[in-house]
Amino acid sequence: MGKETIGDKIIDFNLNLDYDGPLPPGFQVINPFRDNPETVAVMRAFYRKFYNDNLERSFIIGINPSRHGAAVTGVPFTDTKRLSSVCGIAMSTAHTHEISSVYMYRVIEAYGGPIAFYNDFYINSPFPLALVRRQGNAWVNANYYDDPELLECLEPFMIETLEKHIALGLIKEKIFILGKKNAMFINKLNKKCRLFESLIVLDHPRYIQQYKSKDSEYYIDAYLRALAAH
Repeated sequence: MGKETIGDKIIDFNLNLDYDGPLPPGFQVINPFRDNPETVAVMRAFYRKFYNDNLERSFIIGINPSRHGAAVTGVPFTDTKRLSSVCGIAMSTAHTHEISSVYMYRVIEAYGGPIAFYNDFYINSPFPLALVRRQGNAWVNANYYDDPELLECLEPFMIETLEKHIALGLIKEKIFILGKKNAMFINKLNKKCRLFESLIVLDHPRYIQQYKSKDSEYYIDAYLRALAAH
């Protein structure tokens, strides 16, 4: 057998993801790697395609997966449209469009495409499974920091998860955090655990697409300037 790659380690990490801790009433966790066999298949294909090596990568930290992004494809900030059209991996059991994915893949294109980008960066979250909360008769996306009780429940798992991300072989001297509110909470965790040395904060793709789309070129340039210093 050949040497284990970072892609192998990420696949193993994902397949062993399980949150069995407490949750406040009205919240649920979605684990795409348990719910949809094709999610496992396309996730494996993605990491074998773009992470089939042992290059040291910089860490980009999101919040937690959305129902229409990584909770379907198993790949952060990647809906089924981008997974197929940009990454060349088709998914037949689901068809999703996620606005954060639209912006992130504009950044990836501007950086030089998925091979160049994923050679340099690994994206994941402190809570790498999707969170939903009940709203009336529906379930809607939730963020780990939306509810103080939720955060208290999840914090030990989040710290353990960040440690496991670092153990993949990531650069920990400088990390990139998506979203100012996310950064506030990651900074608090970091003060407790001293996981990272320097935190670079970028506006979250969803915020940019939702509220600043007319200025998206400015934000893409800001991302590229920050990421160039990785």
